[in-house]
Amino acid sequence: MTQKDLQKIFDSFSKVRVLIIGDAMVDAYIWGIVNRISPEAPVPIVAVKTKETRLGGAANVALNVQAMGATPILCSMIGDDMYGREFTDLMEKQKLSTQAIFKSKKRVTTVKTRIIGNNHHLLRVDEEVESEISKTETQQMIEKISFLIKTNAVDVIVFEDYDKGVITPELIQKVVVEATKKKIPVAVDPKKKNFQYYKNITLFKPNLKELKDGIKSDLNLAGLEILSKVADELRVKQGMENILITLSEKGMFIATKKIKRIVPAHIRNVADVSGAGDTVIGVAALGLALKLDPVLMVELANLAGGLVCEKVGVVPIDKELLFQESIRLLIK
Repeated sequence: MTQKDLQKIFDSFSKVRVLIIGDAMVDAYIWGIVNRISPEAPVPIVAVKTKETRLGGAANVALNVQAMGATPILCSMIGDDMYGREFTDLMEKQKLSTQAIFKSKKRVTTVKTRIIGNNHHLLRVDEEVESEISKTETQQMIEKISFLIKTNAVDVIVFEDYDKGVITPELIQKVVVEATKKKIPVAVDPKKKNFQYYKNITLFKPNLKELKDGIKSDLNLAGLEILSKVADELRVKQGMENILITLSEKGMFIATKKIKRIVPAHIRNVADVSGAGDTVIGVAALGLALKLDPVLMVELANLAGGLVCEKVGVVPIDKELLFQESIRLLIK
């Protein structure tokens, strides 16, 4: 591949429309200084300097897609509460569409509050519900998604599943059927609850823990041979076209009918892994939409995930930085 080829790919991202379905949340941050230990318990005292809220979960996938120049449409259900209002305000500030954001009086908006002292992640406090949305709410989302697919020329669909209940088995089944009819590729970032319900998927992206939980196995899945075996079984059993398994500091494993390969991670000054999976699925989904070679798609997603780990907190990828890194590391 030449630099010109790479430039064409990055330019083409601006033509892609991505429908993201899943658990959206607010990432809250308390930043401060630690210079002493509490006399009440052996814990650090954080002297608060600043507080901040950001878009998280499926909304962070939308931010990554937007950062790459593509157009994201987020479909999710949040609470009709203070943080729900904060969430839609953040969406509007980022110029993200709220047309498919539903508010439920039966739920709270998921909030993950991270306490950062001296630029180190000390603690996270979660406020959430994990029960499934109701059948009526599921139907509302299905109808909206169907409308978006028919009217917005969607190029790829992403399920961003955090096990918070927005994605139900019925929702998965109905959306995949509609996507298949329209020949729209579907990418999935799964968690445990719905793992077995994802079938006939174009790209399935668990990490090692999610894979072990999903197949209910404690096997050592680090080697190429066992990864290949498990991926092939999963592809056949659930109709997966591509399996992408993230291996943390070891990189990523891609399995298709013809390819089995580990793409090694690049050496990084890792500050925080929060949100890296959102970046990976966002960039990989763009690769799917453009019908990139699977290995190139994974190499780009691998680079993107590594780059965001160098930042503290959940942040989207920097497109220009990713382009320059791609030139440096992928152009032979």
